[in-house]
Amino acid sequence: MTDRLKNKVAIVTGGAFGMGAETAKLFASEGAIVAIADILEDEGPKRVAEIEADGGKARFWKLDVTNDDAWAVFVKDVLSAFGQLDILINNAGISGSAFEDPFDEGAWRNLMSVNVDGVFYGMKHCVSAMAQNGGGSIVNLSSISGNVGQNNIHHGYNASKGAVRTITKSAAVRHAREGIRVNSVHPGLMPPMRTSGATADPVIREKMLKRVPMRRNGRADEVAKACLFLASDDASYITGSELHVDGGYLAS
Repeated sequence: MTDRLKNKVAIVTGGAFGMGAETAKLFASEGAIVAIADILEDEGPKRVAEIEADGGKARFWKLDVTNDDAWAVFVKDVLSAFGQLDILINNAGISGSAFEDPFDEGAWRNLMSVNVDGVFYGMKHCVSAMAQNGGGSIVNLSSISGNVGQNNIHHGYNASKGAVRTITKSAAVRHAREGIRVNSVHPGLMPPMRTSGATADPVIREKMLKRVPMRRNGRADEVAKACLFLASDDASYITGSELHVDGGYLAS
């Protein structure tokens, strides 16, 4: 690897599983000290052990991203442990494909709470820490669902990912003078999440793949590499941008 994140401290929410875990591992391999934040208390320490076995540095914190007070304590602990904060990957989120009723109110509130409030609180508590350190990079995980409508996903998922897309641009404009870059990554069809429903069905996935020009789903490491680019100094003049990791879906 190239040590693109040497001497950087990075928070990765939802870092115990899936795309978050791949991102945490990749960042550690590039020299970052990684703070893995997740509600998965069994999986989180396993990711830390894997990173340390490969010579990297990481620590796990249990975090409910929907809890404002918990965020405040978490960021304070990270600063106490590592002395700085350079990168925030707002990856934690839940799928909208597990709900048959697109107007299920409970699902709406849950999707907005995790997918939007989690991003809002993350930026709320990390921006000031980054500004004190001279700047930083925030990458918010949106989705192609934040750009288009879909038939088999709860309205709240599209709405939540659209909100992530827009708040990213707002934060990019607001905090650019503090040296903080804010961008969004928009994965397309990926391997099923732990919370996936209809999109985990092989028949439905096959139909969805027909709309992807590359005719395959993406991989978690491909999303992690996109996050790495935006988090690193390779993207030093990029802020408020959307990076689509979708096999050409949005271009078709």
